[in-house]
This record gives sequence, C-alpha cells and structure tokens, in this order.
Amino acid sequence: MRLLIAFLWLAGAGGAMAEDVPLPRPRPPLWIEPQTFREAAGPDFNSGDVTNKPTECDQRLQTIAAIELLPRLIGPDACGGGDMVRLQAVLRVGGARIELRPAPVLRCAFAESVAAWLRDEAGPRADKLGAALRTIETYDDFECRGRNRVAGAKLSEHGKGNAVDLRSFTLADGRVLGLTDVNVAKDFRDEIRDSACHRFTTVLGPGSDSHHEGHIHLDLIERQHGFRMCQWDVRTPPPAEVAARVPLPIPRPSMADTRPRHTRKL
Repeated sequence: MRLLIAFLWLAGAGGAMAEDVPLPRPRPPLWIEPQTFREAAGPDFNSGDVTNKPTECDQRLQTIAAIELLPRLIGPDACGGGDMVRLQAVLRVGGARIELRPAPVLRCAFAESVAAWLRDEAGPRADKLGAALRTIETYDDFECRGRNRVAGAKLSEHGKGNAVDLRSFTLADGRVLGLTDVNVAKDFRDEIRDSACHRFTTVLGPGSDSHHEGHIHLDLIERQHGFRMCQWDVRTPPPAEVAARVPLPIPRPSMADTRPRHTRKL
C-alpha cells in the first residue's frame, strides 16, 4: 500500500512539474508575408514607371550580352526590384559567346558590371592559358533570403539581384578551372581575384567564412565612405610530407649467427 501511495504521489508531482515547464516559443517565419501590393512593392514603387520599354541600362547591356528582360520582381520586405534581367551570355569582340549556366537573374546595373568584367578582364586572362573562355558555372543569384540563409539576418544582396556566386570557368578545349581549386594555376587565380576586387565592392571566397569555401561571391553593395571588402585567399596545394618523399633504407641482409654455443650452464 505504501508503494502504491508513493507511486501515485510521484506521478502527480511529475504531472505538475511538466505543466510548470513552459514550451519553447515557436520560431518566427523567415519572412513576414506582406498583406497588400503596396507593402510588397515597397515605398519606392511608382506605377508610372511600369513599362515594357527597355531602360537605358538594358539598351547598353544588349550591346555586350544576351539577356532576357524580366518584369519587376516583388518579394517580402525589401526583396526584389525593377529593371531585372536574366544574363544568358556575354558577347566578346568578334561575336564569341561566354555562356552563364544557370543564367543568373540580376538587376541590370549589376549584370552590366558582371558582363563587362567577363568580357574585358576575365576573358583575356583565360586567353593566356591557350584557350578561350566559353562557360561560367554560376552557383546562386536572385533569391529572397537573409545573409548566408540565416533566419532574421539582414537582407542579402542576392535578395536585390545585386550579387552572384561563381564556381568555375570552362575553356574552349574543355578544361574546367575551379576558382577555388588549389590545383588551378595560382597566377591565373591571382589575376582573376585582383580584377574582381577592383570591379566589385564585395568579393568573398576561401578564407572569408565557411559559407564561401567552394565558390566566389561578387556584389556591388554601397557602403559608407566607399568601403570595399576583398576576402579571397588564393590558396596553394598543401606541401607533401617529407616523410612520405624520403625512401626507407634497404633492409640489411640476414647474417648467420657464428657465436660459439655453450652447452654447460655457467
């Protein structure tokens, strides 16, 4: 009977304790969905600007790139924007194309900078390797999200179409040059890094943080006092261990034991 009473008392106490422990608050959603078109479009939206006529930026960009004009992209918070394009290819002098795959969605002003950089700087540097630049492998472009996909973080430049991530260059002879590949010629990667850091206000790669070890991030964010960020370590292969390169000595041949054998105990 005493055991039964004790068991019932513990069960009651346990239930009371469970009721006293508050449940964790639910996580807030990544984005708060707008309730009206005005909230989605943002305070800078002017319906009088809505037109299917190419902007001056579009017209300039079409002389050096193949693009698809897109409608205004509207997302929650400050995500989206007007004058957005899909950058399909860059046109080099003579008509050769540098394809971007997948074709990134970017705001026109940023797409113009990317196209000019690939056409006038990255392309000529690839030519010095003996083959023309043919394809750019992209990794990320326009996406409504916080920085590094952290819930509640400040809106990423990707959310404005003002950033693109790149993984590799493919040459006309089939060679694939990973921008973070330590086995690709360091001189080439140094030149690509330096040219990118002069063209864009943010360049992130290996050494910046764990999110950019396998690709390069480029954007044109405007900061106070014209501050720029160039964080891309152009790494080299780790040195081979000395012990692995030094051959082991040849084992000595076995020698017959010629010492006298004593049968008496000494």
